[in-house]
Amino acid sequence: MSVAIAPLAWRLDARLREAPEDAEAFARAVDAIVKAIRNGGRLIYVGAGSSGRMAVLDAAECPPTFGTSPALVQALNAGGRPAVTGAVEGAEDSQANAERDLRVKKLTRRDVLVGITASGTTPYVLAALQHARKRGATTVAVTVNPNTPVAQLAKILIATQVGPEVLTGSTRLKAGTAQKMVLNMLSTAAMARLGHVYENLMIDVKPSNQKVSARIVRILAEASGKRLSAAKHALRQAGHNMRVALVMLKLDVSAQAARAKVAQAKGDLREALGE
Repeated sequence: MSVAIAPLAWRLDARLREAPEDAEAFARAVDAIVKAIRNGGRLIYVGAGSSGRMAVLDAAECPPTFGTSPALVQALNAGGRPAVTGAVEGAEDSQANAERDLRVKKLTRRDVLVGITASGTTPYVLAALQHARKRGATTVAVTVNPNTPVAQLAKILIATQVGPEVLTGSTRLKAGTAQKMVLNMLSTAAMARLGHVYENLMIDVKPSNQKVSARIVRILAEASGKRLSAAKHALRQAGHNMRVALVMLKLDVSAQAARAKVAQAKGDLREALGE
């Protein structure tokens, strides 16, 4: 089973390279997410079963990775919290619950809704996309079957054709792996465009534990070319603000001067660094 799934990452990357329409759809989705967030909107994932769990996972990883608010990237999984760790039978069939859940979220036209469904027919996801269209929100569908109803409801369709599952009907396998990769790619590309990444480094990562705290110091040292001791000192002086600390290190200025540069650039790190 693992042998059959292992080449999946390579095939997805190859598909984006070889199929212009797929690469274009992905780029359009990222553009829509970036535009929405810059205009005060949100990225909202909607899924059921394995698809919903992939959505919850990606949304949960954005705050610690990119330093964003938990409200910025959210996920709705049919059946709610109980469906994250266990099966809630029949939850994916409720169209009314999808509309109710999105009304609770107060979905607006500034948001982007990404519906995730391997089959392309999940009622909960289809109803969510329909509701989003009525609200004027941008709709994106992530599926492995482009010839299904979800293709008609989404403005942007990302269809990763992974072939038959090793275990027939179990979309938690290849389809689920593909979905996780697509969501990771969407959120990472969007957050990089929004300035939460410097080069290939997590410049807004939160110090959630000792391991990550040590990683932050290494990131600053690598980005600035300075010693770990210098990075640690700058981070303390900057009040543990990585952007301010990096400006201090690269431009050899005080914490006060670095804060002023970051503020003047409205948080744009490259602009603050004059790059």
